[in-house]
Amino acid sequence: MTPAAAAALRCPVCAGPLLPVGRSLRCPKGHSFDLAREGYANLLPIQKKHAADPGDGKEMVRARRAFLAAGYYRPLMEALAEICAALPHSHVVDAGCGEGSYDRFLFDALDSPDLVGFDLSKEAVRLAARLVPEGAFCVGGSFCAPVRDGWADLLLNIFSPFAGAEFRRMLRPGGHLVYAVPTARHLYGLKEILYATPYENEVRQTAYEGFSLMEERTAEGTLTLTGESVQQLFAMTPYYWNTPADGAARLAQCTALTTEIGFRFLVYQRL
Repeated sequence: MTPAAAAALRCPVCAGPLLPVGRSLRCPKGHSFDLAREGYANLLPIQKKHAADPGDGKEMVRARRAFLAAGYYRPLMEALAEICAALPHSHVVDAGCGEGSYDRFLFDALDSPDLVGFDLSKEAVRLAARLVPEGAFCVGGSFCAPVRDGWADLLLNIFSPFAGAEFRRMLRPGGHLVYAVPTARHLYGLKEILYATPYENEVRQTAYEGFSLMEERTAEGTLTLTGESVQQLFAMTPYYWNTPADGAARLAQCTALTTEIGFRFLVYQRL
């Protein structure tokens, strides 16, 4: 964790600034948080930890890493990078960063911004810190974000819960939020196998207090997957937990899958 990136973080106990001191982060009031071997810190307040091991589990996180590392979502990442490059991006926060694949891509594409990412999943943060050692990663939640007030020029939220008040707090006035949500037909081919009656994702326009919608852009494509990548896609999605046993059994017999993919990128400006 570099000092420049660590300077973005705040103490989860008193909200004071955190600074690296040896192998820990420490605030002026003496609250101290050890850095793991990979360089991340656990900044999730104990009262916000609603499970023994919150966030996505190891199986889901590792499936997502394998799938994204294979480049299947590269066109969507390229579209995201193009949007971000056109916005001020010296200080970037990824809320719900997952295992870091998007952050690695963006860090390289945006010419090395100061980057902070946090996620509830310890396993995801561990992998992200290893993949992007130039950034500052920590275990933390969007509704109790471990980032200083007004630090971010650009905040990313990719398929994660929308914590409007905390997003406004972290962004400087005039800063931008890029919110990625699925298109109506995203992964429809997967759902055709999993469900007797597949459904399209809801598409809606939502106004958020303290933000103004500046732009919407859609990136779409078609994937054809074979072998292990079919199961990796399934394992990295919420459908893994919400699919009837017969649907999962049908997918287990699949050796090939063709499906539409698509992200809607909603760009908001903090008022």
